[in-house]
Amino acid sequence: MCDETQLDTWARGVISRRQFGALSGAAALAACASGTSESKASVTAGLKEQGVSFATPDGTMDGFLVQPDKGKHPAVILWPDIASIRESKRNIARALAGAGYTVLVVNPYYRDVAGEQFTDFADFIADGGFGKVGPWRGKLTAEAIMRDATAITGWLDKQDGVDTARGIGTQGYCMGGPFTVWSAAAVPGRIKAAASFHGGGLVRPDNPMSPHALLGKVDASLLIAVAQDDDAKAPADKTTFAEAAKAADVTATVEVYAGDHGWMVPDSPAYNVAAATKGEADLLALYGAALA
Repeated sequence: MCDETQLDTWARGVISRRQFGALSGAAALAACASGTSESKASVTAGLKEQGVSFATPDGTMDGFLVQPDKGKHPAVILWPDIASIRESKRNIARALAGAGYTVLVVNPYYRDVAGEQFTDFADFIADGGFGKVGPWRGKLTAEAIMRDATAITGWLDKQDGVDTARGIGTQGYCMGGPFTVWSAAAVPGRIKAAASFHGGGLVRPDNPMSPHALLGKVDASLLIAVAQDDDAKAPADKTTFAEAAKAADVTATVEVYAGDHGWMVPDSPAYNVAAATKGEADLLALYGAALA
């Protein structure tokens, strides 16, 4: 799991701020920061996008919604990593929307702050991100995320362009990885596919709310994409999760990818094009089969 020591190493010279800058050119399109529900012109032909906000039991959640500009499509809930909503996550959502999905990037920190807090991982490192998000992240318990997932699903099902006859998918990165399993457990009638990319905390020994311990509540196909360095630190976790999925009769692909923690995220110092390409293809295959 991404930790402060790892980011400090990156900040001290593994990668420079300049190397992070390639994705920042479209930063003016930070639609989610507005918290409004007005449509904005999309930078991608055939798509429409907007910043949104809606009520949950814990407050007002904000996010970024992007979808094809015509027709109805399966919905996807995207849980970001520790740096939350920013342009790299919006770009991931745009690419997925281009493949025929209505994608909502949620702000997991909405209980404390709205909109974008960091432009990219370089900004997160330079701005003392761990210290800032620590109190916010502490509120993201399994129970809180399950309440959120229920509210998000209910909201999505009311939106134009969402095909409610087809299942909902969810994908998460780093800290968002376990959120996908909690979401699937919270709304098994609607969430039919969940993907965790370099997710941390999927196996929490002796914790009844550990994602692997809740698989009996899940009615979804799973993709658990493990970072090779995370696997080296906890090699038994993948086996524990896979065995729990088998016991719960849950279809789960648990695989160690040839990338380090953060390989899927373009503004991460660990971004790996080859591994990310595989992850994207595996995600589309999961959604294509499970959200039919």
